[in-house]
Amino acid sequence: MIYILDTADLEAIKIANEFYPIEGVTTNPSIIAREKCDFKQRLLDIRNIIGKDKMLCVQTTSKVAEDIVKEAIALRDLVGGEFYIKVPIGEAGLKACMMLKKENIGVLMTAIFTPQQALLAAKAGAKLVAPYVNRLDMVNADGVGVVADIVATFENYGVDCKCLAASFKNVQQVNDVALAGCHYSTISLDILKALAKHPLTDVAVDGFDKDWNNVYGDKTILDLI
Repeated sequence: MIYILDTADLEAIKIANEFYPIEGVTTNPSIIAREKCDFKQRLLDIRNIIGKDKMLCVQTTSKVAEDIVKEAIALRDLVGGEFYIKVPIGEAGLKACMMLKKENIGVLMTAIFTPQQALLAAKAGAKLVAPYVNRLDMVNADGVGVVADIVATFENYGVDCKCLAASFKNVQQVNDVALAGCHYSTISLDILKALAKHPLTDVAVDGFDKDWNNVYGDKTILDLI
């Protein structure tokens, strides 16, 4: 599974890009607005941090297909590199997706809550679809189950589209979508850090340090070779 960072916080992006194997960054209007920043400059700053080869996903705010396409072209030209336009599922979104396929602009169809929404998006030309795991769980639905059904549906029909799960509140949800065969997940820095942690790991490392220090003191390997 490919890990994507879900934020527009530059410090979080710097940390994740340096210390974790992320493949890109996703944003949405809420995430961008939370930063109270200059929109254009923030996108350029994110691209500068992650480089041209990693994914940068930016969501449209337009409600008309033709305007969505105009925004996508302008954003692609602005940030360059590996770029995806995020488009909410719906009539305008599906029409824009079919148009954007002709422009060779990758579409991440977002706000997905059912396998059939995902399949429609894939048939319209979306390269990625984003089901919201925790939002489904919050209304007594099965977020991980929907992700599993999307993955199975795509495999059944051989569509050229991948599932990028979003909306996580804990590590268990991320683990479960990975077991379900999800291709991508977009997560916060806090959850990304939590994925790498375990109390028994800390115990083991403390034991290594204690045993080493009992024999070699504060010397490092480089001191001894």
